[in-house]
Amino acid sequence: MAWGAEQIRLQLAGTAADKVLSVNDLNEYSRFRTALQDAKRVVIMGAGLIGCEFANDLQPAGFAVTLVDIAPNALGRLVPTAVAQALQQALQELGVTFAFEKAVKSVDSVDNGYQLTLSDESVLETDVVLSAIGLRPRTKLAADAGLSVGRGITVDRYLKTSADDVYALGDCAQVEGLVLPFVMPLMNAARALAKTLAGQLTAVTYPAMPVVVKTPACPMVVSPPAVGLDGEWQIEAVGKDVKALFYTPSQQLGGFVLTGAKVAEKTALTKELPPVLT
Repeated sequence: MAWGAEQIRLQLAGTAADKVLSVNDLNEYSRFRTALQDAKRVVIMGAGLIGCEFANDLQPAGFAVTLVDIAPNALGRLVPTAVAQALQQALQELGVTFAFEKAVKSVDSVDNGYQLTLSDESVLETDVVLSAIGLRPRTKLAADAGLSVGRGITVDRYLKTSADDVYALGDCAQVEGLVLPFVMPLMNAARALAKTLAGQLTAVTYPAMPVVVKTPACPMVVSPPAVGLDGEWQIEAVGKDVKALFYTPSQQLGGFVLTGAKVAEKTALTKELPPVLT
């Protein structure tokens, strides 16, 4: 089972709540491209990885982009404030605007597009609304079939579900409590499962897997520390060049974020990180 993940959809008020777009498959991407044809303004709900990547694509292409997020900074759940500020500065220099610590309450049709009412009652007008607030594993089919489901489809280290001869991998799978919606975990899982299905029982392992954020205005690599890991960030910042290292009390490197010229240190630092799953 490789059902992937789906966009989290907010329950919005307004006459045009159903016009909010998302991009998670080719059909949705086609609808988004069609909506952009006569558009000049785009509001993106969510200033996480995907929202910032879209903003970096759209603003240089001639669109006026506004990012709306309930967090006080971009990438608020992934990176320290100094890193977020470097990215925000780079995007602002492109012309992107931000509305932080706010949420979209309603979307209404108006003569020249859409009117968004935010949680502080301020109003934005736009031609396109794109939701990029996050993903959740697609688990309904597995649950309906009686398989064990948590945040994702529960599998063991061999990617087997609670039913014999049924396996799951990718964005829909939960391996030892981990749901990792990125390319590298999927590749590692696919290689392990291929061997198992070919008769060579192979447990999946995850090495350290930094994520490259596709924001050319501020190149970035993120390897966040494990949830709940005790430690603190040590940050060196010069303009948009930031090196943020997360150390445990025993001075073990537990994660890092690099921006700008510091991205060149990715390979060396990755070698110092512990594996995600051995």
